[in-house]
Amino acid sequence: MKLGILFGGCSEEHPISVKSAQQVAESLDRDRYEPFYIGITGSGEWLLCDGPEPQWEQGNCRPVVLSPDRSTSGLLVLDEGKYETIALDVVLPVLHGKLGEDGAIQGLLELSGIPYVGCDIQSSALCMDKSLAYLVARSAGIATPAFRTLAAGETLDPGQLNYPVFVKPARSGSSFGVSKVAGPEELPSAVATARQYDAKVLIEEAVVGAEIGCAILGDGADLLAGEVDHIALSHGFFRIHQESTPETGSDNSVAIVPADIPAAARTLVRETAKTIYRALGCRGLARVDLFLTDDGRVVLNEVNTLPGLTSYSRYPRMMAAAGLPLVEVIDRLVSLALTGKIR
Repeated sequence: MKLGILFGGCSEEHPISVKSAQQVAESLDRDRYEPFYIGITGSGEWLLCDGPEPQWEQGNCRPVVLSPDRSTSGLLVLDEGKYETIALDVVLPVLHGKLGEDGAIQGLLELSGIPYVGCDIQSSALCMDKSLAYLVARSAGIATPAFRTLAAGETLDPGQLNYPVFVKPARSGSSFGVSKVAGPEELPSAVATARQYDAKVLIEEAVVGAEIGCAILGDGADLLAGEVDHIALSHGFFRIHQESTPETGSDNSVAIVPADIPAAARTLVRETAKTIYRALGCRGLARVDLFLTDDGRVVLNEVNTLPGLTSYSRYPRMMAAAGLPLVEVIDRLVSLALTGKIR
């Protein structure tokens, strides 16, 4: 099976995408798949390369584009004024953040007619905008933080808020640009930081509770939930993928898998995550991040439609703890993309 693997990208999460692709490359069943690695540079150049090694751009690469013309479906490899066509059976996007998780690459793949792993255009765009995801989740009866948004150029009287609050880019991946604000004097700086990543800013109440995650795989009624994890913090707040040396652990947190919470709470988290996943129209895979409060309520934090797949990422750890290593996760995702069913 000819499997196109897209990685890199123009977002701030480019380095994490490369590391995710490295782990995917190590986990592929080579008797089942013939991989074609398409790396996207930070400036947006598409290159067909040998693999996602750390210095992949300096290796044997050729310019390539994904044809949106279904009559020449697949890759167009450019070489000295000529092009070669490579048909693909399915594409696995290993892209995080903007232009990877927001529906942009999904739209191009829809035009191309090539089956692809993961959420479609609508659910990708919806989950990427945290404020819109909150509105849909609320309509499904899911608790969310109280929030408000600031459009480009809009200002807010800091005295109108109840502190502490979190200030976030509304449409950005990971925790880049996120600040915890203790009082009104800190708000202008936090908004300016968030606007480095998105003109639309989300301001939400700080929820007191344990940070819990749930990995979901599947579509519709056929969903598999991995083990629930718990991010135990020593101080500050969880800054995913911004650690100085993430392979050796976080600077202020430990991921506990399975989560050290009661069995009833674990069941509630899983069922709530599935409800959110379905309400937002997700398919393929997603990591649903939640808060579990002291009184047993589950509150939505955010949904990541293309979660990290590195050796230290939460999604593969939760699936592995449920007995599903990454090699099997990939097989099931590809099967789902091709047939609509988990193999």
